[in-house]
Amino acid sequence: MSAVAEIYESARGPTDPAVPTDPAVPVVPAVPFADPRGDPFLRTRFALPATPATFLRRQRLVDHLDQARETPLTLVNGAAGAGKTLLTADWAAGQRQPVAWLTVEVGDRRPGVFWAYVLQALHAWGAPASEAVEPPSDATGVDQRLLATLAAELNDRDQPVILVLDEYDRLTTTEVTEQLEFVLHHAGRGLHLVLVTRTEPLLPLHRYRAAGELTEVRAAELAFTSEEAVALLELHGLSLPIHAAGALVDRTRGWAAGLRLSALAARESADPELYLKEFEADRSTVADFLLAEVLKGQPEETQDLLLRVSVLERFCPDLANALTLRTDAEAVLARLHRANAFVEHLGHSWYQLHPLFGEILRAHLRERLPGLEPELHRRAAHWLRRCEFLPETLAHGAAASDWDFAAGALVDDLAIGQLFTGLRSGDLTELFSPMGPEARSPAADLVRAAGDLSRYDLDRGLARLRSAEEHLADDAPEPAAAKLSLALLEALAARLAGCPELAERAAEKADELRQELPAHLLDRHPELNALLLTHLGSARLWAGHFEDARAALTAAAGSPGGASTALPRKDSLEHLALLDYLNGWPGRAERRVLATVPEAERAGLPRPSGSGIGQLVLAAVAVDRHELGRAQALLDETAQPPPGTRDPVMAAGRALATARLLLVRGKARAAVEAADPAVAAAVVSPWAAGYEALFASAAHLAEGRPDEAAEVLQGVTGDQPVCAVEAAAIQVAAGRASAAIGLLDSIRTAGRPGPAVTVRAALVRAQAAQCAGDTDTARKLVTQALLDARQERLRRPFLDAGAWIRPLLATPALHELAAGWLTPGLPRHGGQSRPESPSPPPLVEVELSGRERDVLERLARMMSTEEVAADLYVSVNTVKTHLKSIYRKLAVNRRGDAVRRARDLRLL
Repeated sequence: MSAVAEIYESARGPTDPAVPTDPAVPVVPAVPFADPRGDPFLRTRFALPATPATFLRRQRLVDHLDQARETPLTLVNGAAGAGKTLLTADWAAGQRQPVAWLTVEVGDRRPGVFWAYVLQALHAWGAPASEAVEPPSDATGVDQRLLATLAAELNDRDQPVILVLDEYDRLTTTEVTEQLEFVLHHAGRGLHLVLVTRTEPLLPLHRYRAAGELTEVRAAELAFTSEEAVALLELHGLSLPIHAAGALVDRTRGWAAGLRLSALAARESADPELYLKEFEADRSTVADFLLAEVLKGQPEETQDLLLRVSVLERFCPDLANALTLRTDAEAVLARLHRANAFVEHLGHSWYQLHPLFGEILRAHLRERLPGLEPELHRRAAHWLRRCEFLPETLAHGAAASDWDFAAGALVDDLAIGQLFTGLRSGDLTELFSPMGPEARSPAADLVRAAGDLSRYDLDRGLARLRSAEEHLADDAPEPAAAKLSLALLEALAARLAGCPELAERAAEKADELRQELPAHLLDRHPELNALLLTHLGSARLWAGHFEDARAALTAAAGSPGGASTALPRKDSLEHLALLDYLNGWPGRAERRVLATVPEAERAGLPRPSGSGIGQLVLAAVAVDRHELGRAQALLDETAQPPPGTRDPVMAAGRALATARLLLVRGKARAAVEAADPAVAAAVVSPWAAGYEALFASAAHLAEGRPDEAAEVLQGVTGDQPVCAVEAAAIQVAAGRASAAIGLLDSIRTAGRPGPAVTVRAALVRAQAAQCAGDTDTARKLVTQALLDARQERLRRPFLDAGAWIRPLLATPALHELAAGWLTPGLPRHGGQSRPESPSPPPLVEVELSGRERDVLERLARMMSTEEVAADLYVSVNTVKTHLKSIYRKLAVNRRGDAVRRARDLRLL
């Protein structure tokens, strides 16, 4: 027998005031009451809704409702299909005390009808009022005595009565609400009221909240989690991995009906997982539900507003009015939000549509108002631009295919630099990729040029810049923002062309233009100046103007702006690291590069990001320390630039690091080939040319041509300190000691020379002294070289020195200085150098704490961060802190490198 049939059957039986054994079947009186209108009570309104076989009991919500019994009022508030009714019915069915259930209907707006049904619900579920509470006889009103008597009787009960009013949003009369509040207040602990509703009830909820007498279960809590979605889908016979369920939850916002309807449709699909991932919301049962339950129940004007705002990710009343050309959006949106009509409030008068509802409305818009969508995007773009919401302005301008407008907004806002900052670069590039030749404004040319230059397409980028410059010259007055954007792109073009003169002119032009622009606009985009200084510094570095380059790059590295300038700051620091390396400071260069890693992670930059110069510097430093495996790994990790890439400094840095590694491995001819940066540049880089000469000279010397080796070095001067000392080492090895000493004497540095210079210079002078028979001077110079090299772990200069140094290092005083970090790597006396032999450990100056050693040992066992945390009984964040410290102490930035370095240092 069905629950409904049992209700009617029990109506004909004797009255039984006892609590029913089956909570889904209410006890009914012997005499069937009628409501004040004379109509028989609709007994189905007292029945608990049946839960389907696919219903998922969510214990966290049941527990919340159990805890809610400590407060007199519980509010279960959510949108249509949020699972409010089934949740509450499932909870009510599990209660041991009377739970009176009443499904409210529109007719209950009349007080007499409502209270008649409430009394009948109490009676049907075993909590009847006494005969002193006379049922109302007038449908339009109730006697205050009835309410007072009912409240008093409830207050006298030992065990509270639970009254559930489902579909309470149908009750919209203030009179009934005030009466209900009166009874709830005076019933005290004798009544626990549960309101299940789509809308905010008229009760003064703020007073209940302030008094701690209200428990709320709202949309956020009703939403399914990914784990609950997996369980729900399993009840429908579907198996979905947690990540796929998470994507479905994101799309539906955990909406119960959306998940159930999607699951039912997926069961009919040949590939349920693919269906749940890609189903078209507008062609599904979800669309039927939302259109019937939400859209079609709204007035025509409200439907029109919803359709129009569906093109927006978020909206406020003024923006909605701009799309509807009306002025009533504020009241309409507030009402829709209160009614849980899938319009979500974001705060500060901003709203958004539920994602699925938005998809369906957009499809419906195209059917009902074909051709209107681009115009709506255009109106939105213009409104958003006036309010300075740039990302949304660009998105809607692009959606309207108004490319001149979108490009103009980007340029006028001085935001063109965002195409190069790594954070929004990909999004902006994709957004403007459909822009066709119909866009002919100077701004469009600038955006096209920026895209070309970001792909290192210098020739096409320069052509676009010339076109933009011609258009800007025709405009009157010439817009300063566009001209400043042009200067930035000219500086980038100068960097890629290796033309410092053009970069200097672009920087001077930018300085003048900044005076014409408002300070707040410049402050909003600090990345523009950071990028310009980085390009200028790179061009100066290529040309060998080291001190001028350092000044520009240091200013760029100190730029404000947080995440917006993170990439140019990283790029400038890596260029400064290359400068340090070229000036003979490998340790300082390494520290600069490693310092960029945590900041880039904090800024959320993608990996890899930037030019990659930092990795190349680390590889070159690793070669100097004779860590050849690490050097090769770093070169392998650095992405090979695509064919046609034009960045001279990056190309020269790659050529330098690769050629050095090949040379120490005995592949001199391959090193010569690798040393050519293979990029066309406006000026010759003295340091890049100097290194090319060094590798060519070393190849001649290795092949037994000392005269040719010396001839190649004629162009190397003291202006390039590291090149000069390496050239001097080749000269002395070729038997030209006087030329070597002369080259050393010509070295000029702006400050104290770095250890890579002093160590090699001392060894060259020592070799010359040794050849001249002055062993004491040679010994003193080697001693000084060992002291300078030890702290930087520079082993390569000694390995390159040749056989003459071995007898000196064998003396007790020098052996003690070299022991443990250098001498195990030297060939035995009379033996031949083997460049490919494993690297012995350098001097161990790394001190790890006990806990850091524990973490390092587990890294070597390939344990994840979470596994290390669990094994050591510490938090994941604690492990991450130890990892950062380990990386810093070992001068690495990856866990694999940390393990390799620790093994080299015999820490493992």
